[in-house]
Amino acid sequence: MDPFSSPAPSSGSSGPSTEALMDQVKAQLAQAYAEEFLETVRSKCFSKCITKPGTGLSGSESGCISRCVERYIEATRIIGQALFNSPR
Repeated sequence: MDPFSSPAPSSGSSGPSTEALMDQVKAQLAQAYAEEFLETVRSKCFSKCITKPGTGLSGSESGCISRCVERYIEATRIIGQALFNSPR
């Protein structure tokens, strides 16, 4: 069971089920996280790698952005593992 799961509702409630509400909250949180992640990567990697904005990317800028995004994804994965796998 994941940390956001909860037991099913006991009997005939007329509104949305607790499970459906939790699924909706999970989806909204995932979307917000993805948007924040993309904005952070975009701003950090752009400011680090793009020295002279123009109509296209140079080979070095493209390579820099690729490495920057890969490092940011890896760092986020490591931090996530440390947070969720640490003893409580």
